[in-house]
Amino acid sequence: MDFLPLEIQQYVEEHSDAESELLAQLNRETHQKVMMPRMLSGHVQGRVLSMIAHMIQPRLVLEIGTYTGYSAICMAEGLAEGGKIITIDKNEEIEAMVRRYFDKAGIADAIDYQIGNAMDLVPEVEGEIDLVFIDADKKNYLNYYNLVIDKVRPGGFIIADNVLWSGKVVKTEGKTDKDTQAILDFNRSVHEDQRVENVLFPIRDGLMVLRKK
Repeated sequence: MDFLPLEIQQYVEEHSDAESELLAQLNRETHQKVMMPRMLSGHVQGRVLSMIAHMIQPRLVLEIGTYTGYSAICMAEGLAEGGKIITIDKNEEIEAMVRRYFDKAGIADAIDYQIGNAMDLVPEVEGEIDLVFIDADKKNYLNYYNLVIDKVRPGGFIIADNVLWSGKVVKTEGKTDKDTQAILDFNRSVHEDQRVENVLFPIRDGLMVLRKK
């Protein structure tokens, strides 16, 4: 996921707001206790999500892929007063840990944390969505996009993580694995979708930022 030279990455981190002590604690505990800690948004990406949320000041956020809650806590920093985040994940094994950190962050009342299959739960979401963050199984990225696009208000945003997929999107010689192909299909489809404007940011493993027209 690290495309920038180490010294440049360090410079970026040093010149970005630090993560809070709570987020740093969550970062450490995730690396100590949870499988695949690289799935965590982390310091710089977390500050980017927080910044975007502050700019949008969303009243309703939908997150597909909670993991340990780091990104949800970051986006909650920019919620409008009375705003809510619906965050969905299928991993019930870390639910207690995630809820503990939502409580510590003081945002439990603003979080609707749902355990289950997002393909089943997303269609049940009611209300106009201001911001969607997709960071779940790659094979369903395009399915998730198709489920949410009509629920997002005009002027609302969809952000998808891991769209550079550790650089595999440009290493397509020979046979392409299913996850890489799913990311390639997603990137091409949303780039060609006339309902949105898009920019692919080379932040960490790639953030596709889409604005609904």
